[in-house]
Amino acid sequence: MKRAPIIFSIAILMVLTAAVRAQDYPNHVIKLVNGFPPGGNVDVLARVMADQMAKDLGQPIVVENRPGAVGSLAAEDVARSAPDGYTLLFLPSAHTVTPAIYKSIKYRPVDDFAWISTVSFYPFVLCVRQDSTFHSLGDLLQAARAKPDGLNYGSTGAGSIHDMTVALLSQASHTKFVNVSYRGENQVLMGILGGDVAFAVATVTVAAPQIASGALRALAVTSKTRWRDWPDVPTFEEAGLPGFEVISWSGFAAPAGTPQPIIDRLHAEVQRAIAVPSVKERLQTLGGDVQGTTPEEMRALVSRQVAMWANVAKEANIQPQ
Repeated sequence: MKRAPIIFSIAILMVLTAAVRAQDYPNHVIKLVNGFPPGGNVDVLARVMADQMAKDLGQPIVVENRPGAVGSLAAEDVARSAPDGYTLLFLPSAHTVTPAIYKSIKYRPVDDFAWISTVSFYPFVLCVRQDSTFHSLGDLLQAARAKPDGLNYGSTGAGSIHDMTVALLSQASHTKFVNVSYRGENQVLMGILGGDVAFAVATVTVAAPQIASGALRALAVTSKTRWRDWPDVPTFEEAGLPGFEVISWSGFAAPAGTPQPIIDRLHAEVQRAIAVPSVKERLQTLGGDVQGTTPEEMRALVSRQVAMWANVAKEANIQPQ
């Protein structure tokens, strides 16, 4: 009968200890892990945010790259780290695709993390070569329906978010497409320019220079509203696919169980950083629509996208690797 008071006392002690640690946070270096190579879009975004947040937190934030398996190695590392606010994860929306593709991941994509805030959002753009006979998404879909084997398209690999977006397009439009994989997005665009593939769904920032030069033509963007830099390019929904939306994002997470006062502090610092004019401008030049969320909003976003991509993979009969 005496065990209940003892357990209650231990629980109270743990809460008080966490509160004390949170009040003292941070008092040493913070590690910010991302699952992509140095110099890539995710890595650059992480470093921009780390530099600004370190100034306000009063402690260095060291960015650590751990590339592999579309970011899942980094996610697993952070999920297993101590929930003390000193190991954080900077991640893109590819995090929500991974569970649909890789059955070997050793973490729960939603519940093993304490969500902090998004930093930026950006859509994808479906583009073709400038001399293509496709002048609209409707033209492309009509051609796809007339071609029994399906039009070919370029992607960064089976199961990548670019490939999965085309799989979603296939389901929404009742068409068939054939994937041609490349090692990176720039190679995908070279494939279009060389006439090896008919189209691709690309990140807006990667495709922008080729579209601006006139080498590529943008047919539609995957966001709910038109992209700020291309007001004349319709959305997929405007092009005849109701409810179609694929938005990529970047943001911060910590291991599940991180004390709420630490999450609150980090959330406040993210909001403060993205409001700094020079930081906001830099994030926008990297292609992002700068926008923070509450931890609850970010968790809901991740949950929705995990469920969406799992359904896309199931419908497209994409088998986890």
